[in-house]
Amino acid sequence: MVDVQSRQPRRTPRLRSVGDGELRLRHRVVHGYRRAYRMAGEGPALVLIHGIGDSSATWADLIPDLARTHTVIAPDLLGHGASDKPRADYSVAAYANGVRDLLATLDIESATLVGHSLGGGVAMQFAYQFPERTERLVLVSAGGVGGEVNPVLRAVSLPGAQLLLSALQLPGMGFQVGLFLRLMRMIDADLARDAPELVNLVDALPDATSRSAFIRTLRAVVDWRGQAVTMLDRCYLTEGMPTMLLWGSRDSVVPVRHAHGAHEAMPGSRLEIFEGAGHFPFHSDPARFLSLVEEFTATTAPADWSREKWRELLRAGRPGTAAGQPDTARSRAVERELREASERSAT
Repeated sequence: MVDVQSRQPRRTPRLRSVGDGELRLRHRVVHGYRRAYRMAGEGPALVLIHGIGDSSATWADLIPDLARTHTVIAPDLLGHGASDKPRADYSVAAYANGVRDLLATLDIESATLVGHSLGGGVAMQFAYQFPERTERLVLVSAGGVGGEVNPVLRAVSLPGAQLLLSALQLPGMGFQVGLFLRLMRMIDADLARDAPELVNLVDALPDATSRSAFIRTLRAVVDWRGQAVTMLDRCYLTEGMPTMLLWGSRDSVVPVRHAHGAHEAMPGSRLEIFEGAGHFPFHSDPARFLSLVEEFTATTAPADWSREKWRELLRAGRPGTAAGQPDTARSRAVERELREASERSAT
């Protein structure tokens, strides 16, 4: 069952073409570090936040269409792509701060945030830290809404991971990885949907500095037990904020059951499942992805944030935790799951 936000009449957009020059990488120095980003189009701001090990290039084929009705900003997060890769804080909270500061330099006061994987966690953290700057959330196969994650990512969070990533760059490893991918396709494993994309992410880590930044980012959100950061305990604060969840039914990185859990925890959210897709549904079916994002932004009003409403939500607390709530078996089970997921929350 999919819940849909109450919708307003669809506005007629003013379409414009996007030149190739608009899609080039640009750079801004913020806090002494060079940050790369792509920016195109005119209209309401739409910020595209990529996942771990990825870059703004992951959105390149989608930006021209989105930029016909929006000002699209797609940053390379610090430690990724063409941005600097210092020995720095790579937590989701730090990334949310970085997105805010970049937008400030671009004179963007508020925006709809579209976040994929780690970028989904960053988008949720941004909405938590800066609700007055957040108009809508589109969470794509987002991290931070459950403990499970692909075992390969858990392994890379362990000591010695840098040697493992370096070994994958050795001659002959491409052949071995190719054999593994063919095996995954033969047995129709979910990983077959995502393995080529994940291999591309590893190939995008050509030097020790890139690999170090990748591992530092991963360890900020994943340990040997799985995802170590969650926003589930604060998802109730999205009440009144238009939120759409997009997920692949065969996501091998962040299981689709996380989508259903987040949908239940986010009041009024909308859930769209891409049947047969993996962790990158916007690559598997870009036409549907574009249609959903454009329809969602056109038919929902930006969040109307106020200090009073925020205070009321915080005082009321998470549903089922306030005094006087019935202590049913289901509420106890949900509360236990939230406690386990919240051992280390992003703050």
